[in-house]
Amino acid sequence: MSDKKLLIIGFVWPEPKSSAAGSRMMQLIDSFQKANYKITFASSCAKTENAVNLKDLGVNQVSITLNDSSFDTFILELKPNVVLFDRFMTEEQFGWRVAEKCPNAVRILDTEDLHSLRKGRYQALKAKESFSSAYLFNDFAKREIASIYRSDLSLIISEAEMIILREQFGVDEMLLMYLPFMLDSVSYSMIKSLPYFKERSHFITIGNFIHEPNYNAVLYLKETIWPLIKKQLPNAEMHVYGSYASQKVNQLNNNKEGFLIKGFANDVNTVMQKAKVCLAPIRFGAGLKGKLVDAMQNGTPCITTNIGAEGMYGTQEPNGFVEDSPETFANKAVQLYQEERLWKQKQQIGFDVINTRFSKDIHQERFINRLEEVIPNLNKIRLNNFTGQMLLHHSMQSTKFMSKWIEAKNK
Repeated sequence: MSDKKLLIIGFVWPEPKSSAAGSRMMQLIDSFQKANYKITFASSCAKTENAVNLKDLGVNQVSITLNDSSFDTFILELKPNVVLFDRFMTEEQFGWRVAEKCPNAVRILDTEDLHSLRKGRYQALKAKESFSSAYLFNDFAKREIASIYRSDLSLIISEAEMIILREQFGVDEMLLMYLPFMLDSVSYSMIKSLPYFKERSHFITIGNFIHEPNYNAVLYLKETIWPLIKKQLPNAEMHVYGSYASQKVNQLNNNKEGFLIKGFANDVNTVMQKAKVCLAPIRFGAGLKGKLVDAMQNGTPCITTNIGAEGMYGTQEPNGFVEDSPETFANKAVQLYQEERLWKQKQQIGFDVINTRFSKDIHQERFINRLEEVIPNLNKIRLNNFTGQMLLHHSMQSTKFMSKWIEAKNK
């Protein structure tokens, strides 16, 4: 393909300092640039001060409008070969327009994480019930799985979610690709430059507070886990970092208890390297947890839950401990905080996990190879995906006329 053009339609503008989703998008942009794609990033969302300036990276930035035929003119002029939807909601909003105006463009969905899985787990937690298919097969799942079927390829960040899509929802593997975080290797010189055990102090957690699982985890930490740790380590502090801390987050700050809301971290590496142990008591969610990656890259062992650890370690040991009981969670946190030999062992495991499971070079090559297989076989893929064509036909009609009605109403 001589003139390779990619259009990314973003649910939001990428904020790599605020969220794992932002980092993920930057990794995808890097992958396409290495494959010599000319990239346009478009979003209908307002930009925040945390949004990265994509122009500096040679990416064209365009603001688009929802439910407006101006997008049709824009995409007809651009004529992209590949369109990447960032989250299924953007595929719902713009997928039918892309299919109508650029039918030969490959449509890729980056799910970020399975929203339906996260929503279902949240509902089960609220109901104080075990998570089951009754919670998984929710209304979000109906929309999300339909979006996967309408797309030519969906990027799935976690092996656990690949299994759920294949076994629970029966999605054909032809439509899916496992593509986790794509990270630079942690080099020996980088490891040697990190602060040692004795140079570190206190506990850390970090996460975007708009993301409900992060706020829930901080609340759980404050009310249930931290008092158990503080009882054993009276001089330790819990440092809580994250973007978009609201009043309800800031009011959790308590100097006397050593529970400190630190707010936005301009450089996650700096704050993570100062900390001795990272705590991530995540009780619901999906995908891969960016805070665990940040911790491993900076040599900070972790205590997390089974949901936090999902898809992260594969057959390898965790860079710390995986515990769901608050008492055991707290005890393991104290043990890791106090025992230097154990701490060093878990730190090294974290480096190994980054280097073996999330190698940028390996996953970027896999992704571009898969894309280059999809492009010439697009008609065959679509022919074999009748469910997707059926859903596209029906959703195109309903979404199209709803969108045109909204557009007419707004005039």
